[in-house]
Amino acid sequence: MTKPFMFEKPIGMRDTLPNLYEAKQKIRQGMTEEVKLWGYQPIETPTLEYYETVGVASAILDQQLFKLLDQRGNTLVLRPDMTAPIARLAASSLKDVSTPLRLAYDANVYRAQHDEGGRPAEFEQIGVELIGDASNSADGEVIALMIATLKKAGLTHFKIAIGHVGYVNALLLEIVGNEQRTDTLRRFLYEKNYVGYRQHVKSLPLSSIDKTRLLQLLNLRGEFSKLAEAKELVTTEKGIKAVQELEKLLGVLDCYGITDFVKLDLNLVMHMSYYTGPVFEAYSDNLGTPIASGGRYDELLQKFNRPAPATGFGIRLDLLIKALGVKGETQPITCIIYSNERRKDAIELAKEKRQEGLAVILQDLSGVKDVDVFSEGFEDIIYCIGKNGKGDN
Repeated sequence: MTKPFMFEKPIGMRDTLPNLYEAKQKIRQGMTEEVKLWGYQPIETPTLEYYETVGVASAILDQQLFKLLDQRGNTLVLRPDMTAPIARLAASSLKDVSTPLRLAYDANVYRAQHDEGGRPAEFEQIGVELIGDASNSADGEVIALMIATLKKAGLTHFKIAIGHVGYVNALLLEIVGNEQRTDTLRRFLYEKNYVGYRQHVKSLPLSSIDKTRLLQLLNLRGEFSKLAEAKELVTTEKGIKAVQELEKLLGVLDCYGITDFVKLDLNLVMHMSYYTGPVFEAYSDNLGTPIASGGRYDELLQKFNRPAPATGFGIRLDLLIKALGVKGETQPITCIIYSNERRKDAIELAKEKRQEGLAVILQDLSGVKDVDVFSEGFEDIIYCIGKNGKGDN
């Protein structure tokens, strides 16, 4: 193992420079304000969690967890997502609070995924969790809130793909007959490898009718009118119930007036294994990867001894910034350059400017080698220099 250079960062970690930081801060503020207007209360959870609790419940692959040991020998993890820590919180500190709970967060999460195409190991998520409401109204609310939050950030051209984990699981299991074969087919769908999916289906020891049914699943994308086809394709009670839930959800979204933003995608399979019902992803027109995702997870809180239905979403702030095409601009700054004899005058002048809402820095003339070079990039330059200097400007 070679020693890293002094300027190197751990793989997958990023620095944020001032111009991008300010852009993110402005977008972040608008998004969190929108979430508050919907009645969601902000919370924070620790960066470190126990592996045996949150680490196991998170559904992130074990090799993607950042692990370390505390002084007592307990295995800890850097939180890999926010849903599992909030489930722990709801089952502990908030166990006596009546549901539904509406909780919001803005936090960094950590995943060791640098071998997967340069994906970041640390990224910021803004999201919500609605705990204790099993209704279609709750699913519709979080989708509507996600759309409102993305619009508040300035995103205008995007779509929300909506599917149902229960439908996919019911159809695949009904046809192939066991979980192992179902998992294989689910993996193709998760990777959006539809060519591989078709080839694998053709190789299965199934009747031509069942193979056709599996291939028809790939057509259940686009308009919600295809829910009629979906209902004909499945025969089990669970599959039919999933279609009915999506029909009801569409009615809720119609009441919010946001059906233009949504489309059906019954091929949608999420990387988090704890999802149980409607799931969704947000795509912008100019970015090929989802910038936000979420869905219903009615079984996760059982792992923390507080069974409760739940749904929520998370927005990737770094991907949203890319979708917005934000380059970032630093706040205009006024610079007051002063000599020793005018120090007090310069400090008083800076106070006045700051009270006016301007960003001001103070710079001792003796600390500048080349005033002309130093002056570049400031909104305004004010000189507080003695009689033998350049004078006020």
